[in-house]
Amino acid sequence: MLLSFLAVVGTQANAQRYLEEVFTDVTITPNVIYGMNASVLTYQIFGEAIPTDLVMDIYEPSGDTETDRPVVLYFHTGNFLPYPVNGGTGGFKTDSATVEICTRLARMGYVVASCDYRLGWNPIAETQPERTYTLINAAYRGVQDCRTAVRFFRMSEDVMGDPWGIDETRIAVWGQGAGGYIAFAAATLDNWLEDIALLAKFNWIPPGFTEPVPMVVEAINGNADGTTYGINPQDGDTLCYVNHVGYSSAFNVMVNMGGAMGDISWLEDTSVPMISFHVPTDPFAPYADGIVVVPTTQEDVVEVSGSYTVQAGANDFTNNTSFQLADSWAPGAAFTAAANANNDGNYGLYPITRTGANIYDSSPWDWWNPELIEQENSDNGFLTNPDMSAEKARTFIDSIQGYAAPRLMCALDLPESPCAVSVSETSAPEFSVYPNPSNGMFTISANEKITGVEMRNLVGELVFAKQGLNVNTYRVNRDLPSGVYFVDIQSDGGRYTVKLILE
Repeated sequence: MLLSFLAVVGTQANAQRYLEEVFTDVTITPNVIYGMNASVLTYQIFGEAIPTDLVMDIYEPSGDTETDRPVVLYFHTGNFLPYPVNGGTGGFKTDSATVEICTRLARMGYVVASCDYRLGWNPIAETQPERTYTLINAAYRGVQDCRTAVRFFRMSEDVMGDPWGIDETRIAVWGQGAGGYIAFAAATLDNWLEDIALLAKFNWIPPGFTEPVPMVVEAINGNADGTTYGINPQDGDTLCYVNHVGYSSAFNVMVNMGGAMGDISWLEDTSVPMISFHVPTDPFAPYADGIVVVPTTQEDVVEVSGSYTVQAGANDFTNNTSFQLADSWAPGAAFTAAANANNDGNYGLYPITRTGANIYDSSPWDWWNPELIEQENSDNGFLTNPDMSAEKARTFIDSIQGYAAPRLMCALDLPESPCAVSVSETSAPEFSVYPNPSNGMFTISANEKITGVEMRNLVGELVFAKQGLNVNTYRVNRDLPSGVYFVDIQSDGGRYTVKLILE
């Protein structure tokens, strides 16, 4: 069933798509199944992980004629536990802030998916290692579900007739609260051995063991993409089912509102650009390096790296260099100035400063209806967000939207972005393909219109082709075997071939 969501603002004259809201109506397709995987939520009842559908609500701008649209995958908050046991005021793909942000992005021209993901861990375990073990596994399942959702959209374009009119080369992941942990990890986890197994803090001594073992084991939990089965060798229980194998799990940019990265070593010079919104005085998710604290019990869980540490590293690696152009762009100048007043020159970081009675307001963009929320949960919410209101939340979301919009355009290479480089139509044809070597995702750039792209392997087999283009930049994302390929770029001025190495 399609639900029509009527926007509260009219179409703006001369508004720019992806920078401002240019549509008035949004169509929501609820509960689209994007995969199936094993949930541990009812383990105490059934004694095994139960297969469960993974669902999302898909938002689209109504009346849109564009058929190649960038996608934003949005992951809500909720402490990796179901409401009301999470102690919070939400934890649904239909939370107030989630719906507000997804609706605004759709009115800007994006296809947006508000994704549910698997929940379940033990925040009241007696020891920190056990709390860490159960939380790390919950976050790992979230990463698997995030990457499954990315592959779902690529699969839908490939074999389902592209029902949502998406551009599979332009995908963003946006996480709020617990979703921020998912977004950070999904953007950076790429080597189970180095990122988890060899880090002491992600090892523990389970009951009955005498030596430390990794908290996550690919053979048991499945790989981080969720494209290999995970089987518990003790009882044969399946802990991970595969979904949409053969499609890439990569995406182009990450946005977080709170949350943190499991370990700063996950960040590399090849990591995607990142846009971070974080309250520096957040009492639960550290802004720099610190300990994650369980919101309801105040128990320590694990040391992580927050937005400040991550953004400093991303800027050292020059991953966010393109955001320099966004910083100088007039349409977002006010939001940039507000961020730069406190971010120490880290492009992509927006510290949201809270003071006085609101100093521990870790999510000022949130609001809820106290009459519809369990009393204890609502009281918990007011402890850190004492002046909660829809008006206040929307004001903060205005800033989030204004700061994120031009940077998303840069990271996704969208038309008319502040990072677009103008070229002379009379200059000699120039082409570039980067990065090279590549992991399968690369960009073709030219100083004249690209009309077609073909990609062949060493024996001359055509492995990718796209015709009918009329762009200066085109992004390719293919899951292909490692090796040498030849990319043939066609333009009005001729053809150009470049050798590309896939690692």
